Amino acid sequence: MAKNKIEESSGNVFEDLGLAEADELQTKAQLAHRIGEIIRGRHLTQAEAAKVLDATQPIVSRLMRGQLHGFSLERLVRFLNALDRDVEIVVRRRPRSRDHGETRVKVAG
Repeated sequence: MAKNKIEESSGNVFEDLGLAEADELQTKAQLAHRIGEIIRGRHLTQAEAAKVLDATQPIVSRLMRGQLHGFSLERLVRFLNALDRDVEIVVRRRPRSRDHGETRVKVAG
């Protein structure tokens, strides 16, 4: 019987898969997930959400299904603002324990 190899995640599935721009992909996924949570929490239809976001229903559908190709970070931030959320960007030195900077999303309330 073959044994499965288990490898600990880096915390970023896109990095684990070896994809280019893994930090950006992870950030987009986290922002899109939060947008979806807000839309579902408000019990908005995709058409209603599209009006709030100044987008179309097919765009909201793609976003809700995690199809993030074509969505810039800036656009996702604008969507969050349209959903009455403040977005704060903090720039600081990376810890010496890491060999490069990284991008993270923290969700508050």
